[in-house]
Amino acid sequence: MPALVLLGAQWGDEGKGKATDLLGGSVDYVVRYQGGNNAGHTVVVGDQKYALHLLPSGILSPGCTPVIGNGVVVDPAVLLSELSGLNDRGVDTSKLLISGNAHLITPYHTTVDKVTERFLGKRKIGTTGRGIGPTYADKINRVGIRVQDLYDESILEQKVEAALDFKNQILAKLYNRRAIEAGQIVEELLGYAEQIKPYVADTTLILNNAIDEGKVVLFEGGQGTLLDVDHGTYPFVTSSNPTAGGACTGAGVGPTKISRVIGILKAYTTRVGAGPFPTELFDKDGEALRTIGGERGVTTGRDRRCGWFDAVIARYATRVNGLTDFFLTKLDVLTGWEQIPVCVAYEIDGKRVEELPYSQSDFHHAKPIYEMLPGWSEDITKAKTFSDLPKNAQAYVKALEEMSGAPISAIGVGPGRTETIEINSFLS
Repeated sequence: MPALVLLGAQWGDEGKGKATDLLGGSVDYVVRYQGGNNAGHTVVVGDQKYALHLLPSGILSPGCTPVIGNGVVVDPAVLLSELSGLNDRGVDTSKLLISGNAHLITPYHTTVDKVTERFLGKRKIGTTGRGIGPTYADKINRVGIRVQDLYDESILEQKVEAALDFKNQILAKLYNRRAIEAGQIVEELLGYAEQIKPYVADTTLILNNAIDEGKVVLFEGGQGTLLDVDHGTYPFVTSSNPTAGGACTGAGVGPTKISRVIGILKAYTTRVGAGPFPTELFDKDGEALRTIGGERGVTTGRDRRCGWFDAVIARYATRVNGLTDFFLTKLDVLTGWEQIPVCVAYEIDGKRVEELPYSQSDFHHAKPIYEMLPGWSEDITKAKTFSDLPKNAQAYVKALEEMSGAPISAIGVGPGRTETIEINSFLS
């Protein structure tokens, strides 16, 4: 069955955009199934660099149909701006499909997000301030606005008024902010309706039919496994499920139709925002990884926290996602180190721990136990096959594979679209 899930196996920013784009020329549909414009992909095509925030990476692949699934939260202003930017650069965006069941981020969601984060002070989560969490909260509280509501003005008015009845009380009485007028929100949302309408579809039906017809469908997660609201480093997580199970609920496709689950691993580790990070570096090595790797958030612009590879996290990602393959990215960034530390376990209260602790308190106190692997100095960006890599680079990849619990089927050796070594085809 040609349905694949591709997701981040760390804290996000692993290079999913490149992996998705690499497969995009071979697949018929690329589907975003969760998150919103708090996720970012950088995709390099030839000498052109594209920063995508909400749109699926497959939008850059001719012949591929990009889909925004029901599990995604959509800021209509961001959506239209991103589409306009791609159109201005000659990218055909006409094939985009958007689920009518996807929820909309409204101006009051972004307002609540920002004022809440400021109010939390030192206890802040580190959100992007783009209204993602409050939109998902409204979805669960059953007061959310869906894309399909744009085409029934009466329903839209009722839903906006109901949502603001409570939010205005909070804004005015707790945060000392001016109440938001429902009429202005409705008017703004209706202004997007006709522009978005050509893309709106019953995506669940389309995707299930496509799989049944033998077409290849790739489900693309945003963020990463350790940012999953259920399986991540809660509460320092996103508000949705980037893990493989989220593809089923976020796109409306049953688990029996998923044939392969591919985890994207960076050859070291990064994260953005607050929360525990056992292998984080605060020295010159950390700064070197940040500089050489260009570790700045595509969407947020924030510098990423950098650390050595964490095999404990990789094993955890393999387990909770049922990973069948890994795509290892940014191996080239490690060129030049004489020795490369790899975290193989944690020390917690004087005990060696091989698996990710379920207790958040334990994870906060975890200290990395490192194994030193020999580095390499040769340029690997021109490598086309695994045997082209220096022996020490090959040994590093094999060690990570053994520690992580799933085969490494592709390796990124540079930022370009073609700078990838394919060991085993994801589509075989």
